[in-house]
Amino acid sequence: MKVGVFATFMSPLATPDMIRDFGRRAEGMGLESIWMGEHVALFDKNTYRYPGSKDGRIPVPEGGGMLDVTASFGFLAAATSKVRLGTGVALVPQRNPIYTAKEFCTLDWLSNGRIDFGIGVGWNKEEVEACGYRWEDRGARCNEYLDVMKRLWTEPVVDFAGKWVTFETMRLDPKPIQKPFIPIIVGGYADAAFQRAVKYGAGWYGFNCDPARTKELLGKLDAAFAKAGRKRTPDYQIIITPPLAMPESDVPKYAELGVDRLVVNLGSQRPEKVDQRLSEIDKVMKLAG
Repeated sequence: MKVGVFATFMSPLATPDMIRDFGRRAEGMGLESIWMGEHVALFDKNTYRYPGSKDGRIPVPEGGGMLDVTASFGFLAAATSKVRLGTGVALVPQRNPIYTAKEFCTLDWLSNGRIDFGIGVGWNKEEVEACGYRWEDRGARCNEYLDVMKRLWTEPVVDFAGKWVTFETMRLDPKPIQKPFIPIIVGGYADAAFQRAVKYGAGWYGFNCDPARTKELLGKLDAAFAKAGRKRTPDYQIIITPPLAMPESDVPKYAELGVDRLVVNLGSQRPEKVDQRLSEIDKVMKLAG
């Protein structure tokens, strides 16, 4: 089982020196991947709670905010040479699909094929609407956008006529280094998310899931595969970020469930906390084998 780290970089702690040093340390200690979440803006009032914390809010340092994922990955790609970089997750239905296709194939090109495109539909209604899109149709729009991106990544010239996107004789280059295209890793827990994972995914990503929750959700994923008349193959990636306070005894439980990549949450980015957490993650790596 491979081990990565989830490290959403936030100002003012995530300075250029901090990110560069962290990327090199992560790669040097043998971590397989660095994953980063995405929010372009945060709101004082939200319709729905953030599912990754007890108080329903994203923990952001006072006076700070989340760095952009694509710019941060470009910076990290230049500072490293081996570690993979994954979005956990990119909020596809509030992004322009043509810009997104261009950004990620460029990242794949510049990183020499080290990008994993983790995607989801998002939980923040205010953010989706502020970006100019409707909340209610974000799932269907996500699927259409994925269709657009896959074709732009693989076909020399594309004509597309959809509900939200229409164009003729479009060329988008360079193509991704990875073939047939950048791996799409689908996150989410609703039935529609599992259907999306079966249709588009090279893998499924579960965030803040303990072993019991992971087992339950993998059952739903396999049911979605069965409904589509397919079976999950051994090369289909199962990627899990466990709770921050994961006991070491849980590591072999994830391996037994068939988890391919355990992406451990870094937590605080204060220097002393990073040192402590990387020491803990090193133990997880040894337990994971």
